Amino acid sequence: MIRPEAIATPRLALVPASIEIARAVLAGDLSAVAHAAGWPHADTLDAMRIAPAIWFVALGGVVIGECGTVGQIDNAGGVEIGYGLAAEHRGAGYGTELVQALSRWLLRQQGIARVLAAAEAGNMPSRRALERAGFVLERSEGGRVWYALAGAL
Repeated sequence: MIRPEAIATPRLALVPASIEIARAVLAGDLSAVAHAAGWPHADTLDAMRIAPAIWFVALGGVVIGECGTVGQIDNAGGVEIGYGLAAEHRGAGYGTELVQALSRWLLRQQGIARVLAAAEAGNMPSRRALERAGFVLERSEGGRVWYALAGAL
């Protein structure tokens, strides 16, 4: 089981979402979260419903996105991640920064040997963020692509 911890990057803070705040956000109550105008975005609530471990992505104390794991660690030591940013914060390198930080943190956790991520084949900004973070394309199927990052960093 992954127990989220705070993760700092040069510009961002990945802050573990408490159960209470996650439930409030899912219920539509954003009063406890200072957030960007475009957050939550279209995929936020679905991501928060399925992620066993989730972090809010904050810039200057304001939530601009979220990231987390998608499912549990598999038998081969792989865990999938997902992430999303408010539209007005895309294109500034934050995606790469959060993917690097989250994947490096995950690879230091016991039992994790690989970090996986999927994207729509046409979502070039997300694909570029994964590639800049060191992920390697493993396969493409049905309009989606899967990337992986392995080993100790």
